[in-house]
Amino acid sequence: MSVHLATQTAGYRGRFAPSPSGPLHFGSLVAAVGSYLQAKSQHGQWLLRIEDIDTPRMQANADSDIMRTLESFGLCWDGPVIYQSQRLDRYQDVFNQLQQQGLLYGCQCSRKAIQAAGGLYNGRCAAKQLTTPPLAWRLRAADVDCHFHDQVFGNQRIDAALAAEDYIVKRRDGLFSYQLVVVIDDQDQQVSEVIRGADLLSMTPRQQHLFQLLGQTAPLYGHLPLAVTAPGQKLSKQNHASALAHWPNHHSLTAALRLLGHAPPDELRQAPVTEILAWATQHWQLAKVPKQLEIRCADFA
Repeated sequence: MSVHLATQTAGYRGRFAPSPSGPLHFGSLVAAVGSYLQAKSQHGQWLLRIEDIDTPRMQANADSDIMRTLESFGLCWDGPVIYQSQRLDRYQDVFNQLQQQGLLYGCQCSRKAIQAAGGLYNGRCAAKQLTTPPLAWRLRAADVDCHFHDQVFGNQRIDAALAAEDYIVKRRDGLFSYQLVVVIDDQDQQVSEVIRGADLLSMTPRQQHLFQLLGQTAPLYGHLPLAVTAPGQKLSKQNHASALAHWPNHHSLTAALRLLGHAPPDELRQAPVTEILAWATQHWQLAKVPKQLEIRCADFA
């Protein structure tokens, strides 16, 4: 089944797009809170998308667990929840469009070979016109602009070699890549601003470029500091970050706001999450978010 979202005129539209590969952890809560507050402080909509495109990594019932956790923090989304797994036909349509435009080519290079060559793909299959599966399909990305403006960090310049790398839009196993589907989803949901973790900052030029190829205006992008246990070690499901159930909700929410530069006053530290969130919505300013890629937060490892 494919879900193709109806076009509609909208004001501010933000989104939170977790992967259901495990329960929500503190690092994800920071991204959820930041994106929620940016939307609600502007009387906008906050959408929830379940990014379940990478099926081998999904956990049964993780999506409902994530939604229950969000609701327990007062983070209630607007409109229906969108599942990427229900939009495969839509992704294939866009893939076909890009292929017909000559913007894609098949690649037979293994990850091991690419790592051995320095870690960045060098375009060696671009002129081979490969068609026999299994193949990964890459987008010709030579004209990606490595400069962009971030709503938190200001003017950014991504490494030119990374920006120009022909990246995968469909994997050898037939699964569509995050880089493709996130742009299609943001386009179809008319997302006006993306507030997310700084681990995705370097991917922004690729996504802006893909919006241009699809004849669309890219949303604004802002990136939030990552909660880390040590430099370079972000809290994530892959490194077994603890689920939020280990701590009282008011403690976790207060810690997330503190990391985002919006520490609640002392009289609210033990208040219900609805009161803390109401205060944060009233006082939220993106300019107050620390301009740090990482902030140590070992308590939530």
